[in-house]
Amino acid sequence: MSKSLWTPLHAKIHRTIRARRLFAPNQRLLVAVSGGQDSLCLIKLLLDLQPKWKWELGIAHCDHRWRADSQANALHVENLAKTWETSFFLATAQEEVNSEARARNWRYQALTNIAQINNYQYIVTGHTASDRAETLLYNLIRGTGADGLQALTWERPLTDKIILVRPLLEVTRSQTEQFCQEFNLPIWEDCTNQDLQYARNRIRRELIPYLQKNFNPQVEAALAQTAELLQGEVEYLEQAAQQLLEAAMSPEVFPLRINRLVLQEAPLALQRRVMRQILQKILPEAPSFEHIEKLTALITAPNRSQTDPFPGGAIAQIEDNWIYLRC
Repeated sequence: MSKSLWTPLHAKIHRTIRARRLFAPNQRLLVAVSGGQDSLCLIKLLLDLQPKWKWELGIAHCDHRWRADSQANALHVENLAKTWETSFFLATAQEEVNSEARARNWRYQALTNIAQINNYQYIVTGHTASDRAETLLYNLIRGTGADGLQALTWERPLTDKIILVRPLLEVTRSQTEQFCQEFNLPIWEDCTNQDLQYARNRIRRELIPYLQKNFNPQVEAALAQTAELLQGEVEYLEQAAQQLLEAAMSPEVFPLRINRLVLQEAPLALQRRVMRQILQKILPEAPSFEHIEKLTALITAPNRSQTDPFPGGAIAQIEDNWIYLRC
């Protein structure tokens, strides 16, 4: 545990943080540590880089209470924090969290609460290139556009003052495992990672190895690279769509109306993004592909055309050059 080497991975993460401006010196970072290999690799790297950057580090652990050994797991991470003389925070679920999506939502909310109370500016997680590849495949199989394929990004705001950062997105799971072995880090094996009832575990344990064996040994890195390229393109398209929406939308708040003549000259990709941004404002849930297509079709539809109701009851109607959205 006391071994302190400057490995190529230390150098890589140091360069990544500096080049991408993920953190500045002297910031307060709350590091999410499950006890698994990725999060142990992350906290060890940040602790070793701390003298260069003068960060104040804290360790947070989230106990979902869905495993018999979850309390022992939390104690294991707390003892590591004591060994490293680092502040430790524990969040324990009060109700059973029984799905991947609910667990993730609860976890981010719990981490955000800890960060707010203790004045941390960043929440740092150990998501890797392997996670990025799995997320891309998971969303592709379920059906998504470019936004879903690049969903695991380097950083995203959780509140006005707290940013979620993922510094390991160019590091594979095999690299974090090798790092943990090199430094004799005590990995806590999560038995739920073996459970094939979870779709992500099937992707991790069955689909990725099949693709590696039969198509591309470097498939994780290739998919992570695709996600990285898509992230830049999505950011550009979202900004362009926002500008187009501002040009097309009437200043009146109610009823909401959009000038379809402004949209007719735009490429289809931007038309769809504008309509999705509009629907995100008025629908009670995330708009589906069908919702977006239904509204996009009105850009060139005959006068007096209208849609059937969207979720929540809103209807879109054409009156001359305008698309009206009436709730």
